[in-house]
Amino acid sequence: MRIASQNFSVARNLLGISLLLFASANTQAQDNHLTSKAPAPKHPGTVSPASDPSNSGNWSLREDISDEFEGDEIDQSKWFVEGNNGDYYIWKGRAPSQFAPHNVIVEDGKLKIRSQWEPAFNFAKDEGHEGNTYRTHEGKDVPVTTGGVVSRKRFLNGYMEVKSKPGDSAMTAAFWAIGYESELDIYEQMGNPNAGNDIQEDSTKMSVHDWQPPAKRPTRKFGYKKKLPYRVADDFHVFGCEWGEDYLKCFIDGELVYETTQEQEGKNWVLTNPLEIWLDSEIFVWLGLPTEDELPTDFEIEYLRVWQQSQSNLLDRAFFGFEGPFLFQENPRPLDLVPESSVNNDYQQFWRINDASAKHFSIVRHKEFASGTRSLMLTTEDELSANDVFVEGPEGSVDIAAGTYDFTVKVWVDSNSTAEKIQFSLADPTFELPAIDLTSCEKGEWVTVTQSFTKEQSSTDSDRLKISIDRVNTPSGKNLIYLDEIAIQRSEASK
Repeated sequence: MRIASQNFSVARNLLGISLLLFASANTQAQDNHLTSKAPAPKHPGTVSPASDPSNSGNWSLREDISDEFEGDEIDQSKWFVEGNNGDYYIWKGRAPSQFAPHNVIVEDGKLKIRSQWEPAFNFAKDEGHEGNTYRTHEGKDVPVTTGGVVSRKRFLNGYMEVKSKPGDSAMTAAFWAIGYESELDIYEQMGNPNAGNDIQEDSTKMSVHDWQPPAKRPTRKFGYKKKLPYRVADDFHVFGCEWGEDYLKCFIDGELVYETTQEQEGKNWVLTNPLEIWLDSEIFVWLGLPTEDELPTDFEIEYLRVWQQSQSNLLDRAFFGFEGPFLFQENPRPLDLVPESSVNNDYQQFWRINDASAKHFSIVRHKEFASGTRSLMLTTEDELSANDVFVEGPEGSVDIAAGTYDFTVKVWVDSNSTAEKIQFSLADPTFELPAIDLTSCEKGEWVTVTQSFTKEQSSTDSDRLKISIDRVNTPSGKNLIYLDEIAIQRSEASK
């Protein structure tokens, strides 16, 4: 699907969308819930992925993200509803259709995203993607409203699954996810396309997009299209995606239908940061416009479930792997936070590197890296520009209790480097970890360095990690060093 460039354009697949910075919205929005038949609880904690019914992968359900859609209204602690209270996140939908909160309905144990013909709706006057306008297309009146929801939480790696059925119309049904500079479309489907052949009534399409600036189309880097032995709008089916650190697997009704790896995709691999889930419907004008006669229709989702496997690392893996920002998920996402944004705000913050340190430290992509696609690079051509140069995480990015731990970092040192030590420390309370002896590292390859430490005091709300070098331990000369995969784990001796 969809979100786009630093000049605030948003796109989906191969189309760009202008980012709308929205002020207020539709005063005509109705309540986004209807009375339900209150189905019996489904006890989601006892279920396993359809791809792994015996749970041999030891998956644990993320109940703070997963939703069985019981009751009579959407759980707004889990979901942002596009247009609710006049607020839109990133965009108002793909013109000529527009998101409206009253089209997000929970009833009969399902989430229903309704698309309907609504001439009386107060459509936005803003310009949609690529100069298109809401309600009209090429002079035709298309007063279609639809809906979309976005998960409040992001997550890194795991298995996500829905049981769903598109509406039988020329409206999309999409299960997709975005994060920093990345997008994963688990599926895009359409019950009854009226034109084109990109998506058929008996097919599903999966895509991965790269939103690294300048985020110019085509952004789709890899994926698959699959013809199915049924019309997608005829019945419910289970669609799942297992997203690992360096692989992707897609399943339909528990059967593997597609898999790929970072090694296969090379520089096209972008899935290195936490993702948020979207469920929505839109008009794809290249697949034809819906007609008044075929609406309303509902994109129905029986459940959304997310599982993850346990991790021993107490640090944020993406941030301390230098892949992207640290997320303060207790704070709301800015409504204009497009995936390619590298702006610090209350929700996302990046490594801090001052001007003097930036002459030596930088986060680089597709050079030397232990995992993911990025690492922290340290270079000197002569003497350091300051006595002490450093990078530092944002306040609150480290939170560990008093105790004994193993600190691990992967290091790559060029054969000509002369730097002797690199220092790691915690800020609040102040605590210096044992320095890393670079002279003992094998040159020209990744080396895992582990140091044990005991911390007498727990982190405060402003604790953070600092990485530094100084002139004493960095003789004048050329240096090239990469760092990656910083981790802190409880020491085996303390368990």
